[in-house]
Amino acid sequence: MKKSWLWLASMLLVLALFLAACGDSDEEEQEQDDTEDTEQQDDTEETEGDSGPAQGGTFTYAIASGPTGPLDVNFYGSSSEREVSQFIQESLIDYDENLEPIPYIADWESEDNINYTFTFQEGVKWHNGDELTVHDWVLALETLAHPDYTGPRWTNVADIVGAVEYRDGEADSISGINVISDYEIEIEFVEAKVNNLVNLWTYPMNTTVYGDMEVADMEEDALIRNEIIGTGPFTMKNYREGEYYELEKFEDYWQGEPNLDGLVVQVVPNDSVIGALESGQVDFVSIAPRLAEQAGEVEGVSVVTAPGLSYYYVGFRLGYYDHEENVIAGQYDKFQNKLLRQAMWYALDREPWVEEFFGGYGEVINAPVPPAHWIAADPADLNPYEYDPEKAMELLDEAGYIDVNDDGWREDPDGNEFTIEFSHYDTGDPAFETRAQAFVQNWQDVGLNATVNMVEVGLYYDTLEESDPTDAPDFELFFGGWSTGVDPDPSGLWTSDALWNYPRFLNEESDQLLADALNVDIVGTDEDEQKANRQQIYTEWQQLINDEAPMLIITALDAVYAKQDRIKGFTIDVNGWNNPSEWYIEAEDQE
Repeated sequence: MKKSWLWLASMLLVLALFLAACGDSDEEEQEQDDTEDTEQQDDTEETEGDSGPAQGGTFTYAIASGPTGPLDVNFYGSSSEREVSQFIQESLIDYDENLEPIPYIADWESEDNINYTFTFQEGVKWHNGDELTVHDWVLALETLAHPDYTGPRWTNVADIVGAVEYRDGEADSISGINVISDYEIEIEFVEAKVNNLVNLWTYPMNTTVYGDMEVADMEEDALIRNEIIGTGPFTMKNYREGEYYELEKFEDYWQGEPNLDGLVVQVVPNDSVIGALESGQVDFVSIAPRLAEQAGEVEGVSVVTAPGLSYYYVGFRLGYYDHEENVIAGQYDKFQNKLLRQAMWYALDREPWVEEFFGGYGEVINAPVPPAHWIAADPADLNPYEYDPEKAMELLDEAGYIDVNDDGWREDPDGNEFTIEFSHYDTGDPAFETRAQAFVQNWQDVGLNATVNMVEVGLYYDTLEESDPTDAPDFELFFGGWSTGVDPDPSGLWTSDALWNYPRFLNEESDQLLADALNVDIVGTDEDEQKANRQQIYTEWQQLINDEAPMLIITALDAVYAKQDRIKGFTIDVNGWNNPSEWYIEAEDQE
């Protein structure tokens, strides 16, 4: 099992890092290394003595922001919740270092990308002692497709035959799901898509615990919010919601009893994390890149990095979403002028911004696909939007945004006052307002009257996801981040029916390109041919986004961690870290 930066079209990296995803507190960036200082190396890996890894000890994993929503993987909404549940709840499948799906708890067969047969390993135990069966997976799939389900993962079951009818209340079950036995199940998809498997939701729900629970009541139930169970290496022992979560090893874990006795997920704000590393209070933390140099100077602490699959952006709220019809229903007028959007991109001085606020642990990019992903367009095929305030002012003049009253600020093409409010989430870290103000200053320098609006992080993402007034947006310009995950398909963040299409970008060509990249009739079935054809289509799509500029892409992020050297058995690559059951602490280092 690896921790995936994905967690599927979800993961707002804006909380504690994903990953991936998603938004966080700056610590959404990470890399990989296990040296005595901040110099980097590739995978970190330690070897144990002839007697094998030491048993016992407790490990503390710090996150910057406390979970505010349900921890259960079927309902979580931000990376901070998944930072806890990743040790408890596992997927049925895993991914290799090339981000290709591989068997884990379940294996599968398919000859046509439509009909899949899955076979479960026998003897996998839930934390309550139940044996995992395909019925637990059926419960999860039916929960996500239920009309009362309020979580964001309908898209991960929508392509199963009969899921739409089940969601609309026209059927009592999902017809495309056929249980053969306790360990074998068939799933039929509506059409052959390249990513049917990787888009499918693969996290089960225990039928004993959740089977009789009304779906409408699940999200607020303690068994979903905090007291979750899974099949993973650690179980929930004790917690104080939003502060700490004490886990203990699951002795009957199907991969073998974990080496550690327990693990604590502790909320530690960014401004306290260096002190916590120095005192030994924290063993491992997804660290804000600007703190990496300090962390590397702490005795006994290494900075560990890995290629990231996430990016930051500035998004325009171009339209509004109909939450009943699940589609973008209309557009606002303010930022419809493409030249205005492009001018604001040219105005951003991104290179020094990344260096100052992320310690250089990032790369300026110009499309919403991190370079580590195989679908990333060649930079030469994209407009680089290099910092060019003169070009920005030329475009603003061309678009009709001119200072007509000599007050120092540009008016709109009709001569009316034109102001811009740039919203950024607030976790209490003062660096966030500083970095937001840096962009505002860039826009002010080309004559745009821009200001910063700092919003409490929980309210911030609730508003982006749920609030869609038809007259004017709550946040007209906003800061965000996403983890792209193992599935290269960006549809979950960009199509006209995607809830997480936060810019509310409505573009038929974009929808068609994304659909074509999944269409077997277009991309073919030969693996090499298919990959090449998909890459070409995704390049065309990135060129479209690069030109239309519905969001101003800022940087792709590395994954940056700080780790106490006493923690052994740890490895990491682009797909995340190895199974935490393999981590250990030498006997002489245990407290």
